[in-house]
Amino acid sequence: MSKVLIATYSWSGKTKSVAQELVQMLDHVDTYEIEVPADTFDHDMYQTDEIATAQIKHNQYPELINEIPNVDQYDLILVGSPVWRGAPATPVHTFLEKIQNYSGKVASFYTDAGMANGYEETFKQWAGKLNVLPAHEGSNNLTGWLRKLN
Repeated sequence: MSKVLIATYSWSGKTKSVAQELVQMLDHVDTYEIEVPADTFDHDMYQTDEIATAQIKHNQYPELINEIPNVDQYDLILVGSPVWRGAPATPVHTFLEKIQNYSGKVASFYTDAGMANGYEETFKQWAGKLNVLPAHEGSNNLTGWLRKLN
């Protein structure tokens, strides 16, 4: 049986709720919260958008405060993120950068309040040499998506 890590960054709680649904559907699963220092982003989504846009523009991604587990023990890593301006949240970039030596499979699930155009392409770019499988938007048909990943 394959072992899965669900690594999630959730700004508003919406992506975290999808991660919790996935936990209920899988056996042999661990979770990791992609967390940044409390003062990294604003409580206002428009201010957070401006901060994240500047991080991308200046290639200055936020630090993570939780130690990343040994990813080599997992066959699959599911990475959850909200969509910010058509891209994953910037803490996801930091996470992906730190697991570049991982040899298993990686797939993203994401939540959005608008347009997700460009999300999957940006995720693949940020993933670098990681083995990226198809992503999934929202919480509909998670079971079908998981079947496709196996």
